[in-house]
Amino acid sequence: MTAAVSLDAVSAGYRRREVVRDVDVRIEAGERVAIIGPNGAGKSTLLRLIAGTLRARTGHVRLGDDLVERLDRVAIARRVAAVPSQASLPFAMTVEEVVALGRLPHENALRGPGPSDVAAVAAAIDRVGLSHLVGRDARELSLGERQLVLLALAVAQGSPILLLDEPTVHLDLRHRVEAMEMLVDLNERDGTTVVAVLHDLGLASHFFPRLLVVDDGRLVADGPPPTVLTDDTIRTVFGVEPVHALRA
Repeated sequence: MTAAVSLDAVSAGYRRREVVRDVDVRIEAGERVAIIGPNGAGKSTLLRLIAGTLRARTGHVRLGDDLVERLDRVAIARRVAAVPSQASLPFAMTVEEVVALGRLPHENALRGPGPSDVAAVAAAIDRVGLSHLVGRDARELSLGERQLVLLALAVAQGSPILLLDEPTVHLDLRHRVEAMEMLVDLNERDGTTVVAVLHDLGLASHFFPRLLVVDDGRLVADGPPPTVLTDDTIRTVFGVEPVHALRA
């Protein structure tokens, strides 16, 4: 069976610096996977490779049977929705206008948004719990609120694969848990394949049944949290005692 995402012997980087080295990984449709590792390990680079915003130097990245490099931006957006850790909003846009950007890959180029697009935006705003922010200028929101707006944009996009780079970084504890619960719901109820970069090992181990541990650009562990987050791995990869790591 064809994987939803596959990286075969992939290496990549920026200019002369190699960041990801010889990574092999398959993510099946409907999986929920967290990528963890120290700063600079290559976690976000893996997401960029999957999203097609960075090209592999060696090896191949595929969405299903298709090489990412052979897909145009619209084709990728119909398959993959990406939520960055931070996003600037240079123009005044209401919350609902930002969320509606998620429908661009599906809109009729001549007719613009249709009833199904309008419904998808409203449903996404409701699902993420942003109804009280409708009509607000998204630039005036807190960083945490803006992060939730970007998450709603991805939900409205309705792509079968959802990539998230530190989706809880600006959220308080309650909203972190709620965001994780929503990802679980998207995965289990809608069948969305979820791949998230997380620094919080506690959240990762509690809400994700599969963890990919990246260190110095290499995949060093892959499996369920109890198998992956061993005391030795936490000490070696993260440089801290396990009791401290899981409380962070």
